[in-house]
Amino acid sequence: MAKVDWPEASKRTLIGKRISRTDGPLKVTGAAKYSYDISRPGLLYVKLVTSPHPKAEISGIDGTAAAAVPGVKAVWKDEELQEVQYVGQIVAAVAAETEEIATDAAHQVKVEYRVREHQVRDNDPALSKDKPSNLTVGNLDEGFAKADVTMNGNYGCPVITHCCLEPHGQVTEYRDGELYIWPSTQNVSRYSDGLRNDVDLPQNKIHVDCQHMGGGFGSKFDTDKWGKIGVTLAKMTGRPVKIMLDRDTELMIAGNRPSAYAKIKVGAKRDGTITAVDAEVWGTGGGGGYSAPPIPYVFGKIPNRRLVGKGIRTNRGGQRAWRAPNHPQGCFLTMSAFADTAALLKMDELEFFQRNIQFTDRPTVYTEELNKAAELIGYKRRAHLRGDASPGPIKRGLGVSIHTWGGQGHPSECDVTIHPDGSVEAACGTQDLGVGTRTCIAMVVAETLGIPLQAVKVKIGRNEYPQSGASGGSTTIGGISVSSRQGATAALNALLEVAAKRLGIQPDLLEARDGQIREVDNGSKRISWKDACALLGPSPITKRGVNVPGESAKANLASQGVGGAQIADVSVDIETGIVTMNELVAVQDCGLIINLKLAESQVYGALIMGITSALYEEAVYDTRTGKMLNADMEFYRLAGIKDVGKLTVHMMTGKGYDDRGVIGLGEPPVISPAAAIANAVANAVGVRVPQLPLTPERVLAALAQRGGSAA
Repeated sequence: MAKVDWPEASKRTLIGKRISRTDGPLKVTGAAKYSYDISRPGLLYVKLVTSPHPKAEISGIDGTAAAAVPGVKAVWKDEELQEVQYVGQIVAAVAAETEEIATDAAHQVKVEYRVREHQVRDNDPALSKDKPSNLTVGNLDEGFAKADVTMNGNYGCPVITHCCLEPHGQVTEYRDGELYIWPSTQNVSRYSDGLRNDVDLPQNKIHVDCQHMGGGFGSKFDTDKWGKIGVTLAKMTGRPVKIMLDRDTELMIAGNRPSAYAKIKVGAKRDGTITAVDAEVWGTGGGGGYSAPPIPYVFGKIPNRRLVGKGIRTNRGGQRAWRAPNHPQGCFLTMSAFADTAALLKMDELEFFQRNIQFTDRPTVYTEELNKAAELIGYKRRAHLRGDASPGPIKRGLGVSIHTWGGQGHPSECDVTIHPDGSVEAACGTQDLGVGTRTCIAMVVAETLGIPLQAVKVKIGRNEYPQSGASGGSTTIGGISVSSRQGATAALNALLEVAAKRLGIQPDLLEARDGQIREVDNGSKRISWKDACALLGPSPITKRGVNVPGESAKANLASQGVGGAQIADVSVDIETGIVTMNELVAVQDCGLIINLKLAESQVYGALIMGITSALYEEAVYDTRTGKMLNADMEFYRLAGIKDVGKLTVHMMTGKGYDDRGVIGLGEPPVISPAAAIANAVANAVGVRVPQLPLTPERVLAALAQRGGSAA
């Protein structure tokens, strides 16, 4: 009988190989349907009415004029809303025959505001009104007393947005007493949970369908206000309605990553050993609470440390999980301070990190990864003390960073069906956030059954399929690979019992391999896959696999806890302040890799995202009006292909890595780029540029203040 354990490396035919996405042709030909592409008969278009003020009381909403516009079918007003808290907050909505009519009518909705005093600044700790958090370990005074040098630094990273290529929204339709929704969501199985108070329908009459989506990065878990508006307008009009946020609204209200500014004090001995870290961090996530990012990041075993966190409540759109929540901020702040400490000691940055690797949870792994990254970028061939002394305006530098993440697979269920004609289906209520979910399920099932990849049909993206968790926390591949492995193994064992009777052999002496059911190792007794399936008669075999995280971890099917090291190579023109990426090397582990090509692709995407946050991204707000000044794709800049330089990715595999089982990968490699790039810039120009993004203006300002630098 087949075992659920992952096959040994020598026996893998698909797992761990570089295999292209099975849905790639659909996407490159435009055949893949996203929420924006759904067009139902009689479709109405919805435009939102949003607040122009960052804070104001509402005394009335009048939709009479809007409702009178020809082509308008319904006007929704938020009758319960008494006060708006940020520019862009939804107040009303209009459903009409065309987008143009809906847009014009939305401008006819009259809202009476009484403007109140607002706050959008987040870079001054004195603005914090909440009780500070305080975490102290060890004795700071003793720690700094042991230090030979003390570094004091100020650093900061601003609010940035998710900027999903496909904005938030959905198409909603009532039909024959049931509700159909086509949302852009990273939570297919539980999307309808948020509608329990808005829909008088049992859950089995709410149908969610998301076959493809254009990015979420942690911002698309919930039904959201626009989801509920869509349901309401579909009920009011009796017609399907489409709500997709316009780009400016998307950037203002659909989620952001909180800012983080810090004063950090580091004590170290002359040999580079850190003795104490004292950090005060402040920032904003909008009107809600604030959690300070972890400092010291990764180096969590430094014996004497304190972290004080101060949240600043602002009249901005609210925070949402952004790919590795709080880790990029904690990484940038920590690695910047540590690199500056190394510079103060006139010590090589890589040597300094390795000197303190003992303070991490996985020192052996980080040492291997740092050494590999250094090898790939040619670290030893370069001079690495702070400041490039070569002649001319172009200065070059290398910067180092390491990171960590959990990545344990979420609960997941998958039905695997073997049909009498030999065809195979796998059904799972998961979604493809970009990790290649369909491809990986197909690979696991095909590997388990010993059949070609193309023989497996994968069905995902609908809540009618067996439940699977939301795609967050890098949990998808760990969850669905285990549930599909278990389902396929159970289905195979049922087939082996049938085939064993025909072959006259015990089922536990059979295996599925190369399109056959055959005797293990010997192969003298065998039957083709198709002939074996024909023995089922009219009844297919369907078995459900279930991933329970704790149980799969015990069985080494999945695990958690990964590490990574990155080294950036940049050039900086000290006359213009322009930073140019030469190369970014990423070395990453993630346990057993299902698809090497897709794993590498995840890292490439993360590096590009990290480069963008390091050099370009910042949500800029006008303190007077409270408006986001760059809520568009012209001034909210993202990195293009010419901006990223050479990207080098190396995945850690083999003994000590593969045998941990599958671990999520989506988030960890996005954590280190900004830290590594910022350190590289500091090492190139000889002075710290303390705040992201590393724009030409900030580089030139830092150079102008060189004499006052702490390191």
